[in-house]
Amino acid sequence: MAVVAFDGVIGFDLATPLEVFGRARLFDGRSAYDVRVCADRDEINAGAFALRAPWGLDALSAADTVVVPGVADPKAAVPPQVLDALRTAAARGARIASICVGAFTLAAAGLLDGRRATTHWAAAAALARRYPTVNVEPDVLYVDEGDVLTSAGAAAGLDLCLHIVRCDHGGAVAAETARLSVMPLERAGGQAQFIAHEPPTADGSSLQPLLAWVAQNAARNLSLDDMAARAAISSRTLIRRFREQTGTTPMQWLTRYRVRRAQQLLETTDVPVEQVGTLAGFAAATTFRERFKEVVGVSPWAYRRAFQSRPHSPANAGAVGTSSA
Repeated sequence: MAVVAFDGVIGFDLATPLEVFGRARLFDGRSAYDVRVCADRDEINAGAFALRAPWGLDALSAADTVVVPGVADPKAAVPPQVLDALRTAAARGARIASICVGAFTLAAAGLLDGRRATTHWAAAAALARRYPTVNVEPDVLYVDEGDVLTSAGAAAGLDLCLHIVRCDHGGAVAAETARLSVMPLERAGGQAQFIAHEPPTADGSSLQPLLAWVAQNAARNLSLDDMAARAAISSRTLIRRFREQTGTTPMQWLTRYRVRRAQQLLETTDVPVEQVGTLAGFAAATTFRERFKEVVGVSPWAYRRAFQSRPHSPANAGAVGTSSA
């Protein structure tokens, strides 16, 4: 895991992948990643401090993943040697990710041409104007294009890094990494970057009590009307509040919660895959397989083969009120 630093690097963006990937541990206690800070010169000007990186850009040649933090002035010219190193890494198959306005660096290297990408909401319009071939999505936390990933600003960088840990090592390792980082492992990439209205107050406008109830009852055949009745509001109002507070719809939120619960069961129990879908709240095996693959990208069987770490007991598998996600 190589994290690239050059003049103007934002300290928070640089520290985010170092902390998340540096803290990630496998079940046997081994580090999940070998993290290296790589720079184009001996000393980097990071604004409030100077930085000496242990490795040069040549270390990118051995990296499976390259992370590019944001810089203070995303419109400033990127050192040619940095762009060349990124292009070379991408060409040989390395996964490339950016934090916040690091997306400008990836775009300058041509790695976002024709792709979906995001960045800090305040810089999204500038990214779209400067690089018109990039499909900028300004209102999401992160975008995963497979071999190229981009995130929004600040905490969204943590979300992206935890997403990478989950993809690489499964939800249990990601959940433990999130706990060590004092971060919730809840926010999906398509969630909104920020809430444009005043924060929910104690007058009942917050969705938190409803979300807790939905999580506890996810195995039931819940409908939009059921949720609206529980919240004592109209279906239209409920949809609006979900959009405002979660960036998605009530039924999409429920589907994603069920998928995360299914991931937990696949990782930690030996319950047959069809039964996992039922325990997670899916009415039909076909629906479970389709929705799981839409969200996770692989089938439930493939996910279990990749992420079930050791033999488990099916005991307590029916307790669907909690999730590692």
